Amino acid sequence: MSENTSGQAAAQPANNGAQRAKLFRLLGSVVALAAIGYGSYWYLVSSHHVSTDNAYVAAEIAQVTPEVGGTVRQVQVTDTQTVKQGDVLVVLDHTDAKLALAQAEAELARAERRVKGYLANDEGLSAQIQARAAEQARAAAQLVSAHADLDRAQLDFDRRQALAKNGSVSGEELSNARTALNVAIAGNRAAEAAAKQSEANYRAAVGSLKANQTLTANSNVDNNPEVALARAKRDQAQVDLARTVIRAPIAGVIAKRQVQLGQRVQAGSNLLSVVPLHNVHVDANFKESQLRQVRIGQPVLLQADLYGSKVEYHGKVTGLSGGSGAAFATIPAQNATGNWIKVVQRLPVRIALDPAELQAHPLQVGLSMDATIDTARH
Repeated sequence: MSENTSGQAAAQPANNGAQRAKLFRLLGSVVALAAIGYGSYWYLVSSHHVSTDNAYVAAEIAQVTPEVGGTVRQVQVTDTQTVKQGDVLVVLDHTDAKLALAQAEAELARAERRVKGYLANDEGLSAQIQARAAEQARAAAQLVSAHADLDRAQLDFDRRQALAKNGSVSGEELSNARTALNVAIAGNRAAEAAAKQSEANYRAAVGSLKANQTLTANSNVDNNPEVALARAKRDQAQVDLARTVIRAPIAGVIAKRQVQLGQRVQAGSNLLSVVPLHNVHVDANFKESQLRQVRIGQPVLLQADLYGSKVEYHGKVTGLSGGSGAAFATIPAQNATGNWIKVVQRLPVRIALDPAELQAHPLQVGLSMDATIDTARH
């Protein structure tokens, strides 16, 4: 009996050792299978995906600013209100703009009349030149006649003077011949002066015509520079009047409304913002070490904290930022110091969202997102 008991006691440690060895082999097999499974999953799946929870919804927000100054007469929107493109947001007092338009229209009408006067002057000055040319021809003829009279008077005087020496001509005849000669000389001088004056008048008329033609050269009433300038000022006044009504540049939701009724605003001052929630995107900030295989066009799976894991968005990479956030900070990091510590940088990656999914589950700017890029597709 004691021998059986001692035999069983000896066999028990041997069985326990065999069981432990079997358990160790089983555990080793499990560990090996887990390692193989994890390695396979990492090689086939994880190594081709990069993820981050440092991602946020963003949009190209439209800042609404007036293009002309004025007093706010109407504010027709409030924060969180949805508007369509072209909807009236703010109306400015248009009294000054209307007066400016009336002045511009009056100046345009005056410019048109002035140019019509230029064109009429061209015709008048052309006729005046013809008259001056006729006067010049008449003065030239009178000068020829005066020269002939002078020559005849001179010849007559010379002949009578020669005859007076031998007493053939009386002193009275000689005196009359001298007087006629003097009259002919004076007439010749007057004809020469008249010819010069007629020539000067002709040149003055030609100069006046040329000066007037420079105001109308290669133009008519419609395309004359003066009329074109006045018309441009009229058009600008019309544009300024239209700009007193401020409309939504895009469709979206009103945000950050700062304008109030009766406020005096200047051109370029911020009135409010329009957020296009139908066209938002995601800015995902990945570590620089995660971007080795990231390429434009790769698919992205996203989840919003707003909806949780039950809603997934499918997007694609559309671009990588030109620099990290630290590079564009207001006060950039200064690393040229002795106690420098390397910090892993993050680069914003822009991700476009599926419009249909976005319409089914709207997102607001600034919401947190989880983004996973499939880098297996190049």
